[in-house]
Amino acid sequence: MEEPVTPEEDAAVAAVPRRFRLKTFSSLRHADYRYLWTGTLFMSAGQWIQQVTLGWLLYDLTGSSVLLGMLNGMRALPFLVASPIAGVAADRMDRRRLILTTQYILIITAVSMGLLVASGYLMVWHLFAFTVVTGVTWAFVDPVRQSLVPALVPREDLANAVALNSAAFNLTKVIGPSLGGALIVFSGAAGNFFVQSAAYVGVLISVYWMTIPPTPPEARRTSALANLKEGLVYVWSNPAVFALMTAALVPRIFAVPYQTLMPVFQKDVLHVGPEGLGILLAAPGLGAMLAGLMLATLANRVRRQGVLMLVSLVALGIFLNLFSWARSFPLALLSLVAVGGCQVFYMATTNTMLQVIVPDHLRGRVMSIYALDRGLMPVGSLLAGISAHLVGAPATVGGMGSLVILLALLVAWLAPVVRRLGLSSRG
Repeated sequence: MEEPVTPEEDAAVAAVPRRFRLKTFSSLRHADYRYLWTGTLFMSAGQWIQQVTLGWLLYDLTGSSVLLGMLNGMRALPFLVASPIAGVAADRMDRRRLILTTQYILIITAVSMGLLVASGYLMVWHLFAFTVVTGVTWAFVDPVRQSLVPALVPREDLANAVALNSAAFNLTKVIGPSLGGALIVFSGAAGNFFVQSAAYVGVLISVYWMTIPPTPPEARRTSALANLKEGLVYVWSNPAVFALMTAALVPRIFAVPYQTLMPVFQKDVLHVGPEGLGILLAAPGLGAMLAGLMLATLANRVRRQGVLMLVSLVALGIFLNLFSWARSFPLALLSLVAVGGCQVFYMATTNTMLQVIVPDHLRGRVMSIYALDRGLMPVGSLLAGISAHLVGAPATVGGMGSLVILLALLVAWLAPVVRRLGLSSRG
C-alpha cells in the first residue's frame, strides 16, 4: 500500500525554492514504485551475472566462439516468439500472479543449474535449454513490469520513473559483469547461479509488498487472438506510436550492435590489450547510467520529449561517427561514454512517450512489441559482423552512425507529430 504524504511533508517541500529542488528520485516517494524499482535492480543484477556465467561455462566446456554466438542468439530468440503473446497476457491476466509465477520459475531454474554445475554432470545442451527457459520467462515478465509504471506513479512523475528504471538497469550493467567474473574466481560458477536465485528472491519479496492495480477489463471481453490483432492494428494505425516504434527499433538493429565489434577496435584499431576491451565495453554503460540520472533530474522540465528523442538520435549518430574516426584510446572512451548517454536519452524518452500515449488496456501489448528490439539485435550483430568483414569495423560503425542520423531526420520530416509530443500528450 502506498504511504500517504503528510501535510507536514507537503509544507516542507513547498518551503524549498523551486530552483533548488532536485527531483532526481522524486518517483521513489511512491512506495509501490520503490518496490518495483528495487526489483529492477535485483532482476538486472541477476541477468548480468547469469550472462557472464553462461558464456564462461560454455567456452570452458567447448572453446567454441561459434557456440557462444549461438547462445547469445538463443537468449534473444524468445523475445521474437513470446513477446507478442506476453503482451496479451499482460493485458488480460492478473499481473501480480503473472509476475510471481515468472519469478518462481527463474528461482527454480537458477537453483537447478547451480546444483547441476556443482554435480559435475553439466553438458552443453543444459546451457542452451536453461537459456531458452529463462529467455521465455523474461519475455513474459518484461511487458508486465513496463506496463505497471504508469499505474504506480502519477503522470507528473512518469518521465522520472522511466529514467530511474533505465539508470538502475545500466548501474547493474556496469557492476554486474565485473561482479559475475569475480564470483566465478572466488566461489565458482555453481555459486553464481545460487547468487542469481537470491537476487530473484529479492524481486519476489518486492512483488509481495506491492499493491498492483488490476488489469482493465476491456481486453478480457474478446479472445486472446483478437487482443493480439488489436495491439498490432493499434501500433500500425496510430502515426505517433508507429513513428516512435520505428525510431526505437531501427537503431537497435543498425546502430546498437556496434558493441559486437569492440574486440576488433581493441586489437586492430586502438591497439590496446584485453584490459582495454573491458574498459571499452564498460564505457557506454557508464554514460548510460549518468544520462539516466540526469534525465531523472530534468525529466519534468523537458516538455517536448519528442524533440529530445530526435536530438538524441542525431547526437547518437554523431558520436558513433566520432568513435569510428578515433585512433586514440581516450577519445574512443569519451565517444563511447557519449554514445551510451545518447542511447539512454532516446530510449527513455521513447518509452515515456509510449507510456503516456497508449491507453491502459493496450499498454501491455504495445510494450511487448517495443520489447521486440531484444530479439532483433542478433540480426543487427550479424549484419555488423558481415559489414566489418567486407569494409572494416571503422567504416561499419561510421555507416551505422550515418543511418541513425538519416532515420532521425526522416522521422522528423515524415512524422511531424513526434516533434509535438510531450508529457501532456494523450492516446
